[in-house]
Amino acid sequence: MRTHESEEMYLETILLLQKEHPSVHAIDVASELGYAKSSVSRAMGLLAARGYIVVNDSDEIILTESGLKKASDIYERHRVITKLLMRLGADAELAEENACRIEHVISPELFEILKEFSKNH
Repeated sequence: MRTHESEEMYLETILLLQKEHPSVHAIDVASELGYAKSSVSRAMGLLAARGYIVVNDSDEIILTESGLKKASDIYERHRVITKLLMRLGADAELAEENACRIEHVISPELFEILKEFSKNH
């Protein structure tokens, strides 16, 4: 993985796949993202080294407590930003596409401001 953004993208993808399927494997992540399995396998090794996931004997990817926290935070940013962009007039596709970009670069302080604004409006 080259960037912090790709790490977050993988974690969010694993979280969403786990919500849909009883178990998640590297091939599922590769298929979801349209990446080569070899690239995903390398990324999973890096995520495991950072303590975000474990891969069991069945090659199932499981988020650790810290991985689940990080993935959940990323997904929350995605949802809040998407909803705000749609409230501002963006259609769902445009809002989703841009939320995916924004969620990885927004500062925690600005996200808290947006989240609070979203709650109150």
